[in-house]
Amino acid sequence: MEKTYHGHIIERAIHYIVDNYKSQPSLEAVSNHVHLSKYHFQRLFHEWAGVTPKQFLQYITVEHAKKCLKEGQSTLTTAYEVGLSGNGRLHDMFIKIESCTPGEFQKRGQGLVLKYQVIDSPFGELVIAESDLGITQMEFLQESESPIQLLESIFPEAGFYRELGTYGHMVQHYFSTWKIPKKQIVLDLRGTPFQVSVWKALLSVPSAQFVAYGDIARSINKPNAVRAVGTAIGKNPIAYLIPCHRIIRETGEIGGYGWGRDKKYLINGFENVQLSNKRIA
Repeated sequence: MEKTYHGHIIERAIHYIVDNYKSQPSLEAVSNHVHLSKYHFQRLFHEWAGVTPKQFLQYITVEHAKKCLKEGQSTLTTAYEVGLSGNGRLHDMFIKIESCTPGEFQKRGQGLVLKYQVIDSPFGELVIAESDLGITQMEFLQESESPIQLLESIFPEAGFYRELGTYGHMVQHYFSTWKIPKKQIVLDLRGTPFQVSVWKALLSVPSAQFVAYGDIARSINKPNAVRAVGTAIGKNPIAYLIPCHRIIRETGEIGGYGWGRDKKYLINGFENVQLSNKRIA
């Protein structure tokens, strides 16, 4: 479980950097905090985060954070006008959504058999559950969290067996290469029609950009349903591929994240440094 251990070390480092960015902690200070040599920590951080600790600190600093959030604020309208209302996004091309009927949603997985497996990602371990149609759940695992207990709490009536499915293999390859799959990754979403409409809208948010809850509400023609949109985003069942990490508050604050605010910083920092010019996710 060395990879799991390393992942939690990096999350603790990120938490430390976020909490102490005003004092601009040195590489030595951060590495001491997680009880590693600075050379080992530097290599490990870059391996997991895709950026150096210094680059990540630069992203988190007040000046850079304000710049990113200001860009997010200034792109809210244009994202709605261009991104959210368009069909040319790469995400739309390699992510396909299938959704269950309302009746199937109410059954809580009754009669459903799911393959599941844990994979590594640049942002931590993920458990992927896949039906015959596609990926139905993808969650970041917390420290010492049991993947099967997590899935059974979501689908108490379903059956499970441990195997990485077809689309799970595609996700695993995507995280290792960042190359758009030739075949679409299918998501078998289980939610209310309103939730599914919100999750579909999230696919149109470009990488390394931010939009607000209100923009998502307008994009699904429910401008007064901002609170309900926020609730639906909080119930997003597919980590990263459905990019709820790109949603900020109307005030420009980064806001919370279902899998932890530190992970939201990590993902957006990675996208800002690595993907902003590539637009691959």
